[in-house]
Amino acid sequence: MVFIDRFDAGRQLGMRLGSLRGQDIVVLGLAPSSVPVAFEVARALNAPLDVIVVRELRVPYRPEMAFGAIGEGGVRVIDDAAVARSGVTAAQMAAIDLQERKMLHTQLRRVREGCPRIPLTRRTAIIVVDAIVSGAPARAACQMVKVHGAGRIVVAAPVGTSAVVTELSGVADDVICLRTPPSLSTAGEWYSLFRRPSDDEVLALLHRAAGAELLRRATADVSAPPTNST
Repeated sequence: MVFIDRFDAGRQLGMRLGSLRGQDIVVLGLAPSSVPVAFEVARALNAPLDVIVVRELRVPYRPEMAFGAIGEGGVRVIDDAAVARSGVTAAQMAAIDLQERKMLHTQLRRVREGCPRIPLTRRTAIIVVDAIVSGAPARAACQMVKVHGAGRIVVAAPVGTSAVVTELSGVADDVICLRTPPSLSTAGEWYSLFRRPSDDEVLALLHRAAGAELLRRATADVSAPPTNST
């Protein structure tokens, strides 16, 4: 199975998550690559959309290999097995961490422009990932939503390796994956079109989703029955 693009994957994933519609949920896309997927999931579930910014920590001489991830609020996840396999040194890890943390702050300023964080306290957080190759970004995202008080955590992806999906089951309340192949070299393997969205495109999707959420709330207020007064 190959998804046409991230929007197609999001529509299919949204159908799978249909049982969550109507609950107190917030859909969170890992920015920037997973936001188009999350946009379609949020639209299918009639739910608000927000982002989580996570930066993967990659081996300098093997850029296709991640040994960890960092996120908002000082969250840091290290894959000890990947560190051992790659031979990356402590000094290299520190340098990469510093570099990626600067990029993290820059990206946060861009994608949060006019889009404040949606409160997660006691709500169900659906973390959407376009493809789960390494579990580090999703694990970092789970840590972040826990810090912000999420009552339940669901990780959802169109595709992810069976081993990593099992691993994430230990940190999330539920993991939903449409396809779980035994191996996955790159996220783009399952997509016909896999162009990375720009920060401007991510911001545009967030503004569109925010507008839809305002309309939904306004419609709900109008259709709500009047309260009795005495």
